[in-house]
Amino acid sequence: MEQTVQNEKTGKLLEVKDLRVSFFTPAGEVKAVSGISYDLDYDEVMGIVGESGSGKSQEAYSIMGLLQSPGKVIGGSITFEGRDVLSFGKNEMAAFRGSEVAILAIGMTLVVSASAGTDISVGSVMALSAGVCCTLLAGAAAPQATELAVPLIVGVLAALVVGCVCGAFNGALVAYLNIQPMVATLILWTAARAIGLLVCNNLIVYVRNDAFAMFGGYIGPVPTPLIIAAVCIAVVTIVLKKSALGLYIQSVGINKKASRIAGLNSQKIIFLCYVLCGLCAGIAGVVASSRITSADTNNIGLNFELDAILAVALGGNSLAGGKFNLAGSIIGAYTIQAITTTMYNLGVSSAVNPVFKAVIVIVIVAVQAPPVKAFFKKLSAKRQAEKEVKGAVGV
Repeated sequence: MEQTVQNEKTGKLLEVKDLRVSFFTPAGEVKAVSGISYDLDYDEVMGIVGESGSGKSQEAYSIMGLLQSPGKVIGGSITFEGRDVLSFGKNEMAAFRGSEVAILAIGMTLVVSASAGTDISVGSVMALSAGVCCTLLAGAAAPQATELAVPLIVGVLAALVVGCVCGAFNGALVAYLNIQPMVATLILWTAARAIGLLVCNNLIVYVRNDAFAMFGGYIGPVPTPLIIAAVCIAVVTIVLKKSALGLYIQSVGINKKASRIAGLNSQKIIFLCYVLCGLCAGIAGVVASSRITSADTNNIGLNFELDAILAVALGGNSLAGGKFNLAGSIIGAYTIQAITTTMYNLGVSSAVNPVFKAVIVIVIVAVQAPPVKAFFKKLSAKRQAEKEVKGAVGV
């Protein structure tokens, strides 16, 4: 069932011991995988082959920690790079993936506030930034490298620059050409991921280097993505609070024409917000690629734009622009990841997950719609009038 091809380097990447997987149906227990044990070095390649129904998919999903109900690992252990895959809990998953969404939510909050629109390209920009970073770090050794071809800072800065350039492109279309934000960012939503595939030569570029893996790993017991997200939040909060930028962004979002008459350069402020959003996407791309020590441009940041928008909406921010609550967006980001992880644990397919998130977005947008607000305001006034009438009659 397994076959390995050995090279020169050694070191344990994966260890599977006595893995047993079963499906539990109304008819009873069905054994899918029975007592499989093997290990895999960093320099080995393994293929899982077998007849249909032999348990190939269940074994692969178990190794990746993606096995869903009614399947269940009933015995054995799986260790990947020294971490127990089966005990990788909800809090850790929320800290890793939730931090990536939180970083995106920072930029998305500013964009929504300033332009009353959303940047739907952030997921694709993440993938492009990750591809550029890993391709530079791997160099001639691509698609698999253990030594860095250029200094780590060069690869990281290149990813951030790419993110800023993408943000500047979106910002120019929205601020200076007055293109509707969703239409303007649709261009890179489509193109950025494809450009990332071209940069990586349509391959997954692996960078198995400890220094690079640090951005997606741990510093002591604390997940590094959590620290990076906290630093980003702190820096943006300080800038917004200690300068007038936060006030300018809200002013432009509330009324762009009035802000321009008051002396603010509305176009530059909107442009800057999109550049910052692109920068956040670049940071998130570096974190995501470091977490998996590779650039999988097909999947990095996939559907993350929906999570970022949903985080902003859950944070109590109006998608019509104006006042914003950055802390609310961050809480929304981690709440979304908690919901996502819970749905996985309940056996909901990953293909269905976006449907639930879309429903939440629809409900939030509907509640924020002016007719709905007017209806509830009218209803509240009616109830208040009835209370006053009853009070007068009682007197």
